[in-house]
Amino acid sequence: MSRRLFPLVTIEEAVRRTPKPLDEEAVARSEEILRSIEERGWEAAVSWANELGDLVPGQAAVLQGDELQAALNEIPQDHRELLSRVRDRIARFAEVQLASLRSAVSDIPGGIAGHVVVPVRAAGCYAPGGRYPLPSSVLMTVTTARVAGVESVWCASPKPSAVTVAAAAVAGADALIAFGGAPAVGVLAYGCGPVPRCDVIVGPGSKWVTAAKRAVFGQVGIDMLAGPSELLVLADDSANAAWIAADLLAQAEHDVDAGPMLISTSESLLDAVELALQNQLETLPTKEIAERALANGWAAFAPSLEEGIRVANEVAPEHLELMVRDAESVAQRLTEYGGLFIGGNAAEVFGDYGAGPNHVLPTGRTARFSSGLSVLNFLRTRTWMQVSKPNDALIDDCAELARLEGLEAHARAAEMRRG
Repeated sequence: MSRRLFPLVTIEEAVRRTPKPLDEEAVARSEEILRSIEERGWEAAVSWANELGDLVPGQAAVLQGDELQAALNEIPQDHRELLSRVRDRIARFAEVQLASLRSAVSDIPGGIAGHVVVPVRAAGCYAPGGRYPLPSSVLMTVTTARVAGVESVWCASPKPSAVTVAAAAVAGADALIAFGGAPAVGVLAYGCGPVPRCDVIVGPGSKWVTAAKRAVFGQVGIDMLAGPSELLVLADDSANAAWIAADLLAQAEHDVDAGPMLISTSESLLDAVELALQNQLETLPTKEIAERALANGWAAFAPSLEEGIRVANEVAPEHLELMVRDAESVAQRLTEYGGLFIGGNAAEVFGDYGAGPNHVLPTGRTARFSSGLSVLNFLRTRTWMQVSKPNDALIDDCAELARLEGLEAHARAAEMRRG
């Protein structure tokens, strides 16, 4: 076969090819922008937005609720209905998640204790603009925040298209900041101008957004540090090569830094996918971007399904498609991923566009310790206890442990409760 669009690598090399979500340039520039916003507030944010090309002089930096509704009214009715259908599916899944979380009460010595689950007060929801407008990310983030019960929800998106603004209205955003990057993260984190200080900032974005989210973490909660989007397909000889190629191209057209990946137990399938990629790429409008992303991705042969599963768990991809015989059984052995798509018909694009689960997912192996966006990102579990009469066992244990740590005042405070 002539030069491959999709490079073949060894299994060992595949594991080593984990991308990093941040780079030094993005970290340094984002911190510079954030410092100036922390010091000078809204004026600095708008100045940076103009300098970075997100705004032009005289353009509104914030679109309020009535302006969002006006944008919704102006788009075609079929587009309004589409946005509403997708929002409803996202909301239904988020409502199921919310229903699984309950307040709880337990007996403790001399009383009771428990926890309550409550939403944060204010959330900032970021949606990328860049090369493509992503109203789907507006729906994913804002809808989930609203289902969680967040009182104040602000959206931010650079150079928002009409459909992006309309999506903010459909999802229930209070307002939309019409610029992005570190300036948007800064105003959401610090609260300045018309924008309230947010308790949590969520949503995917460029390396500049990711660097800014990391810098403000601690002053505000964040969902994750998301890098370039990823798809790993794990397939055997029963898989449909054309479907795999289509899914890899769907991932590749996101961005030149996207991570399309394929592990197969069939060498002939690897060749068939390469041929399908070449054929499908010829008529793809986003060919230039997708071709560059494919060159950054990889395909690897696994001598056994067990080895393929092992490597998939090592890679811990954002999206993991499983196209093998008995996919439901094999799925139980996959443990590290942002979102799992079981069987050939479970196309990753269905997750992108609102089948139900959220499409904001961890990348760069961070799925080993983090989760995709859900109502949980907007909720806090607060514990409480009420003690009417502590028993001697509780008092004695508390006092003894305090003295083991050298904290005599702790011990005395416990012993004073002896009745």
